[in-house]
Amino acid sequence: MIRNSSEPGYLAGQFLAAMPTMGDPRFDKSVIYICAHSEEGAMGIVVNQPLEELSFPDILEQMGIEPTPTCDSITVHCGGPVEAARGFVLHSSDYQVDGTLVVDNTVALSATTEILKAIAYGTGPKQSLMALGYAGWDAGQLDEEIMSNAWLNIPPDAALLWATDDDAKWDTALKNLGISPAMLVGEVGHA
Repeated sequence: MIRNSSEPGYLAGQFLAAMPTMGDPRFDKSVIYICAHSEEGAMGIVVNQPLEELSFPDILEQMGIEPTPTCDSITVHCGGPVEAARGFVLHSSDYQVDGTLVVDNTVALSATTEILKAIAYGTGPKQSLMALGYAGWDAGQLDEEIMSNAWLNIPPDAALLWATDDDAKWDTALKNLGISPAMLVGEVGHA
């Protein structure tokens, strides 16, 4: 996995919001939380694309974990097109096990069966977001996409990350920058 860099210019712990000019329909109006970013590349989780066809209890049952009634309210998201069958949990940093990637002092990422069990049994992190797959960029690729106006960089915002209204996250991310979504145009090079 790509390691984090705390050097200026790296975006771990921040968000990306897709511009209307985004050429890849998989990322249309997506908001991505960047978990790791360094000279080697970047990795993030799309936080506003719920999977309607799969529930958290379904995932637990597939893994042989008995779901509890509290599991019914947990939404599973499409975290991105890379390794789409692999589960990731973005969560508050109050929960950590071996293999947990600490993004910053408030957010971590785990991809273990242990965190799924902990969430199911009520002993997991205070806040969490379950996703299948992730968004990944090779060295320099994310920088190129940002310079070509595919993404807007959004500062860290816990309220945005943990909000349950997935449909509003893209608009909220833009509003956090003082941008009205209605002001953005969907075409490049037209005045």
